[in-house]
Amino acid sequence: MTEPFETDVAIVGGGPAGIAAALALRHHGVARVTILERENEAGGVPRHCGHPPFGLREFGRILSGPAYAARLRLEAAGAGVEIRTSTSVTALHPGGRLDLATPDGTAELDARRVILATGVREMPRSARLIAGDRPVGVLNTGTLQHAIYIERLKPFRRPLIVGTELVSLSAVLTCRKAGIRPVAVVEAASRPTARWPLALFPRLLGIPMHYGAELVDIRGRSRVEAVTLRLADGTTRDVDCDGVLLTGRFVPESALVRLSHLDVDMGSGGPSIDQFGRCSDPAYFAAGNLLRPVETAGWSFREGTRIGGIVADDLDGHLAPARRSIRIARGEGLKLAVPQRIALPSAEPSLGWIQLRAAAAGTGVLSVRDGSTILWEKRLSILPERRILVPLAALLKAGERTDTVEIRFTSDKVD
Repeated sequence: MTEPFETDVAIVGGGPAGIAAALALRHHGVARVTILERENEAGGVPRHCGHPPFGLREFGRILSGPAYAARLRLEAAGAGVEIRTSTSVTALHPGGRLDLATPDGTAELDARRVILATGVREMPRSARLIAGDRPVGVLNTGTLQHAIYIERLKPFRRPLIVGTELVSLSAVLTCRKAGIRPVAVVEAASRPTARWPLALFPRLLGIPMHYGAELVDIRGRSRVEAVTLRLADGTTRDVDCDGVLLTGRFVPESALVRLSHLDVDMGSGGPSIDQFGRCSDPAYFAAGNLLRPVETAGWSFREGTRIGGIVADDLDGHLAPARRSIRIARGEGLKLAVPQRIALPSAEPSLGWIQLRAAAAGTGVLSVRDGSTILWEKRLSILPERRILVPLAALLKAGERTDTVEIRFTSDKVD
């Protein structure tokens, strides 16, 4: 084991949220800020996305993913942030003590505060319960982009793409740049997940799209040869292809949290936080896509900036400890809410919003309720995996003795 070392703030994860938090901390005068990145280079997912647009809000120009990641690293170096690459955090302990695995062996790090920014990962085939053979050529988007942009390899030529989230369009762009021609894009829902007009992009490239279609079987000896789809009308169709690209259906990269003393929110799959990004252990904070799957790099950067500023205030003694909390309950049809509790007494700064995700599409009224009292409501249409925001101020109208407020969506649909 190497010698233990100390820092003011340790940031676990060197993607947009983690680097933005580090920059904010240094801007606020925090002396020792250390990013712990398990890859051999910081920058997060954008490192593997060889296409634009990244960075317009952050840097005033449109960048490719690798250029954006390089700009993040440059900004961090200029701000005096220490980045330790090829360094994995293996355990989180109360009070900010971390166990590390480094190129020189194991180590311990004591931090006054820790910001968790480990991001998300796409759901693998095993978790999707797809039947069939186990040939070479079944990938997710991250693996594809790493193969194309980092290893300079072409893993297939005619894949089937599963999913229509924003990352699915990124996969289409990656395929197009590499000269790969997808045979089709399939989506289990009756409509695309990505917003219009982005959802038209595969069609504009001549790629067939099938909605209400499910991948039920993969066949192939040494590599993928064909798949079977169940279409919206219940019929099945065999499609020849040499690969399957599974996109989206993100889950937080929360293994560290789940194995630690920190509370986990079952809705989001990430750590449970209050409106300051503070975890159940007040030495720990969280930011970025670890909190919810999934947001853009720009959103994660802005959130990381906000959390970095909050942690700096906390180190200066300006963030009041929670005397009590109001729990946020989700009504039927809402699959996650972030944050999950409101710490009182509340004061600025905070994240400002409660972010929701819906389980299904619908039109109706979203409301915040303190028992039978409606604190806030808004009529809107909701779609799965789309961001829904409720102003935090609405929840602060709750009574002094309230322990729980409920966010409820009442659909217009009548059975």
